[in-house]
Amino acid sequence: MTFKNFINYNYILKPKKKLLVYGKIFSLIFKRNIYMKLSLKSIRNRFNKILRPHFEEQQLTSFSGIVIFQSLFTKLNLKKRLSSCFRHLSGSEGYSHGIISQLLLIHLLIGFRRLSDVKYYANDPMILRALSLNSSPSVATISRMLNKQDEVSVRNIKDLSKELVLDRLSMENLTRITLDYDGTVQSTGRHAEGTAVGFNKKKKGARSYYPLLCTVSQTGQVLDIHHRPGNVHDSNGAREFIESCVNTMKNTTPKAKIETRTDSAFFDEKIVTELERLGVEFTISVPFARFTNLNKLIESRKRWAKFDNEISYFESEWKPDSWDDKYRFLFIRTKTKKQQKGPIQLDLFEPYEYGYEFKVIVTNKLGKMKNILRFHNGRGCQEGFIGELKSDCQFDYVPVRKKAGNQVFMYSAIMAHNLNRELQMVADEKQKRLTEKRNSLWTFKKLNTIRQRIIKCAGRLAKPQGKLKLTMNKNDGVEQELLKFLDALEIPL
Repeated sequence: MTFKNFINYNYILKPKKKLLVYGKIFSLIFKRNIYMKLSLKSIRNRFNKILRPHFEEQQLTSFSGIVIFQSLFTKLNLKKRLSSCFRHLSGSEGYSHGIISQLLLIHLLIGFRRLSDVKYYANDPMILRALSLNSSPSVATISRMLNKQDEVSVRNIKDLSKELVLDRLSMENLTRITLDYDGTVQSTGRHAEGTAVGFNKKKKGARSYYPLLCTVSQTGQVLDIHHRPGNVHDSNGAREFIESCVNTMKNTTPKAKIETRTDSAFFDEKIVTELERLGVEFTISVPFARFTNLNKLIESRKRWAKFDNEISYFESEWKPDSWDDKYRFLFIRTKTKKQQKGPIQLDLFEPYEYGYEFKVIVTNKLGKMKNILRFHNGRGCQEGFIGELKSDCQFDYVPVRKKAGNQVFMYSAIMAHNLNRELQMVADEKQKRLTEKRNSLWTFKKLNTIRQRIIKCAGRLAKPQGKLKLTMNKNDGVEQELLKFLDALEIPL
């Protein structure tokens, strides 16, 4: 159709017909533009030459995003507080123990594990600026300084780590604070001081530490650890450690109700009595297989109150024969499918067989069984915290032979984890309310996520018109998130 014919045709058509014709014409033009083929030359290219890299001293950084943690250090006055932990130790004028501790913290934040990995970022200008150094210490220097640590250093950095967590909790004015306790294995191939051969599920026969951790469920931070060799029971030193953590929390947040939950390793009359005396609400799993009277009580029970289609329960005031006082015991059974063993004939229908799994909980909490069971099951979130500590913060790494040096490294890993949570709590409001499971009140990103998205971003340091400037590649996602943290910290840059 020529343009002249189209005009004549357009003149003759009625208004409704005009709309249909125009629509078809424009749709054809639109489709033709979208599906127009690109030339092969505009898509492909040949790069056959393998370039040989040349290394020159330039003000390029692979960790531009470390500026957010540098700002957080400034807000918390962390450099000065870290240096004060090692003031009693003598060190060289160039690399003090405070600088080494700051280096360990940044080393873990940017995602390195072994001390020997320092050489891979030794000349990075942003790392040097964060440490206020012109050159990084060698691996031998770091190892030597760690081996010079003593019990006073460990106690000071332990107090600082707790202080950072308690400062945040006192700011939030929480009505309830939930403390979870559990131990974890730190294996090593070397003969480090204070290690021993004990239960080790993954590396049987390896020497290890077995620290006991206290975590705060609402913030996902580690409050404190009790350092132990690898050949002790999970409850070793637990009563004194629990008492210490509860008293510390009461002194900091006197208006908050303290509650705790533990597994069956902590089922002990002294621990239960101590928690009752301290006014702490608790739930503790019961190793009921050890008590024949408890087994008989479960077997003789005929009526179970129905919770849902799978769970039923009853409760009773009970105590083991060696205990003085009775407590509230909750007996819970869950209907589960039995594992089918032996050959299965596939062409015939074979119904599932069902059995019961039993759980017993001792508690002093008042309320419905449903709420108490959800509260107790919520302690599984601590496993996630410990897993993140080991995978993202290298909590399971034993760097030197001296016990105090390993403890300082351990607290550096804990502080790296806690500072990641602190950074996000500064920048974001609470996204959740207090639930029965006592999950974290914020939706936290893992440190490795922050590391990959923000910290490990390339940049260039330059001085246009004599003013130092950090330039990063244009990326809306990185820019938005990085500036969100910097604006929340309110540090003049």
